[in-house]
Amino acid sequence: MKLDNQFLGTEPVGKLLPKLAIPTVTAQLINMLYNIVDRVFIGHMAGDGDLALTGIGICFPLIMLISAFSVLVSGGGAPRASIAMGRGDPEEAERIMGSCLTLQTCISALLTAALLLWNHDFLLAFGGSENTIEYAVSYMNVYAVGTLFVQLTISMNFYITAQGFAKTSMLTVLIGAVCNIILDPILIFVLNMGVRGAAVATVVSQGISCTWVMAFLCGPKTILRVKPNNLRMRKDILFPCLALGLSPFVMQASESVIFVCFNASLLRYGGDLAVGAMTILTSVMQFALLPIQGVAQGAQPITSYNYGAQNPARVKAVVFLLIKVCLTYSLILWGLIMVFPRAFAGMFTPDPTLLDFTAKALRIYCGGLGIFGLQLACQMTFVAIGYAKSSILVAIVRKFILLLPLIYLMPCLLADKTMAVYTAEPVADLIAVTFTAILFGVQFRKTIRKLEDIPETQ
Repeated sequence: MKLDNQFLGTEPVGKLLPKLAIPTVTAQLINMLYNIVDRVFIGHMAGDGDLALTGIGICFPLIMLISAFSVLVSGGGAPRASIAMGRGDPEEAERIMGSCLTLQTCISALLTAALLLWNHDFLLAFGGSENTIEYAVSYMNVYAVGTLFVQLTISMNFYITAQGFAKTSMLTVLIGAVCNIILDPILIFVLNMGVRGAAVATVVSQGISCTWVMAFLCGPKTILRVKPNNLRMRKDILFPCLALGLSPFVMQASESVIFVCFNASLLRYGGDLAVGAMTILTSVMQFALLPIQGVAQGAQPITSYNYGAQNPARVKAVVFLLIKVCLTYSLILWGLIMVFPRAFAGMFTPDPTLLDFTAKALRIYCGGLGIFGLQLACQMTFVAIGYAKSSILVAIVRKFILLLPLIYLMPCLLADKTMAVYTAEPVADLIAVTFTAILFGVQFRKTIRKLEDIPETQ
């Protein structure tokens, strides 16, 4: 029986989106365990758990930066592959996947070398102090060895999702996460390896996930198959993929820059306590954003396929449903954080001083979360339909034009300078969502008119 993904263009959207989104959301939730489980176990280490937790938090922006390079290549390549399949050209989709795989491997080799040579300097720049740098370096020295596994697992799993195999994509993450959960307590506590054990657990788990992904994409159950004759890097294929992937790359890589700026300001005004709280805040924000990203990734193959097939009714249906789901989720989560901030903070630390401080900061930091679902839904839709310039613009506006200056501006305006740093996040979110919603309304209306061949009126 010939495999195909024509169901992306025929199955009712109301049934299809949950079918793809639920496994993808599950995968995103599981994916958080790679870093969050490490933090939970490390935060509960006897004696120096709080300092070790802060040290791992310093590694977080570097880890995000590593992951961002996989999004740069395949975050743009996978939607273009879906669009090609929608146009009835699976051969072109396979050429896109093969070229991106080779490029990703080359990037992984360069990143591994850079991390092994300079991770100590990077971590100092990212906010490490004399009290925490030892833990951060111990973690990253091991984590760097698994860079190839991380890159290929994330990047090639995009192509599994792009074909509509959401459950298989979920299994990729589930296999690695289960291994990580099992190995963490053994290596950290039983073998007394501490933060180094957490890193070993993550590398081994990612290696297992990487093996699973490549075995699937080279096997008989996939629609798009990795073939040796498609592995040549071609400029005409890679440049459009990189242009489209630049938006999610900026969105994720800028987290590293922003995290460094946050840590530098917080270290100045609040010391290690404020930096440790920031580690928890970013973990909670991951919890907030990854499920929404999962829904958006579940919607991506449907949107891209039907955009390529020139089916405006289905494009509109899936996008409007995506916006409703993302907004509803972000509003509910915002409400829970506002009412129960200590419950969220308590997942990461038992220390009463850190817990009290983080609970107060969490309400401020997540103040704009309620409407952020709209921002992410619009931005991911721009990527799904190949609108590289618009997707890049909204990412740059939020991160660099708004948030980065506000981190330094808000302490000049508010009396409590430490909490003022955290206030930069909701202020940037409110302005950015307004800008994105206006731009999306204009651009998406033009897109639908183009698909319907209706001339625009002045």
